[in-house]
Amino acid sequence: MTGKRHLNKYCSYAELARYEVQGRDYRVRASERRHSPLLVVAPHGGMIEIGTSEIAHCVAGSEYSVFSFEGLKPYGKNRDLHITSHQFDHPDCLAMAARSELVLSVHGCRGQSRIHVGGLDADLAARLAKQLSEAGFPIDAESQKYPGRHPLNICNRGARRKGVQLEITHDLRMSEARGAIARAVRAAIAGHDCR
Repeated sequence: MTGKRHLNKYCSYAELARYEVQGRDYRVRASERRHSPLLVVAPHGGMIEIGTSEIAHCVAGSEYSVFSFEGLKPYGKNRDLHITSHQFDHPDCLAMAARSELVLSVHGCRGQSRIHVGGLDADLAARLAKQLSEAGFPIDAESQKYPGRHPLNICNRGARRKGVQLEITHDLRMSEARGAIARAVRAAIAGHDCR
């Protein structure tokens, strides 16, 4: 494998939906909780970035709204379904984000045993970095590799126009660490004014 970045096949959900079949190639799982100030999003869930849907749903629990876009293709074929975060525009997700004060997105990244914290909500990003670090996870706070600062990034599409994103390496997404990650994230959210 080279160090080259993969280019996205699709630049929007509408383009993807013209060629991919919902229910066969991908699915959407969403649950909107009344009065939830937070939406947790896994825009590359299922088999696209394995483990991100599970972490997002665990973070959301029964209190927060959640949206996951999930690849269902055979292993190795789901990269086609990856829409970069600042182009991710599934209409249901955007509508849910607009009704939420804050968006937290969960992504997968390359590397070993690291969580990159980004997004425009610097206060919550700092809280997340602190809680995750205290839970024993190596953190890249204010990530330069995955900054999440584009104003159209899905994490910044809530009513406050600033949110946070977590980029989590494969080894952490595929282990019992998922539960500990979710607990640390929920603790950071609980101490943050999402409204």
